[in-house]
Amino acid sequence: MEENSKQIDNEEEEEEYVLLDLGAVSKQVQIPHNAPYVLSGLDTLNPVLVIGDNLKLIGTYEETIGTCLAFSEVGGGPVVHEEETGPSDQNLFKGTCIVDPNQTSAKQVQPIASFQTILKFRLASEVDDTQDPS
Repeated sequence: MEENSKQIDNEEEEEEYVLLDLGAVSKQVQIPHNAPYVLSGLDTLNPVLVIGDNLKLIGTYEETIGTCLAFSEVGGGPVVHEEETGPSDQNLFKGTCIVDPNQTSAKQVQPIASFQTILKFRLASEVDDTQDPS
């Protein structure tokens, strides 16, 4: 019995990330930003996502080919180039910085999670239509 409890203590709880894909649904209906939602049944074959009071979605799991990465974007300002001066320009441009107005601002990204499962959602009414032969 003591060996069993040690074995459980040594096992680490593994986190699993899943990407929620609402692409097919967002083409059909408008999903409001910051709408309340309830995601249930993650341990079933078809989880349910209810957004707001009347939008019910049914999900299906799909395995990815390889590992997908999720990144967080870290904003940054424009890239500043130190002016390189030659001997004749030293007095005119000494210590100045030039910002290229045509260059977009640089952003850095950092990985926040990796996952191998995508949860694709469809409208519940579509799922009911495909299962109902009449």
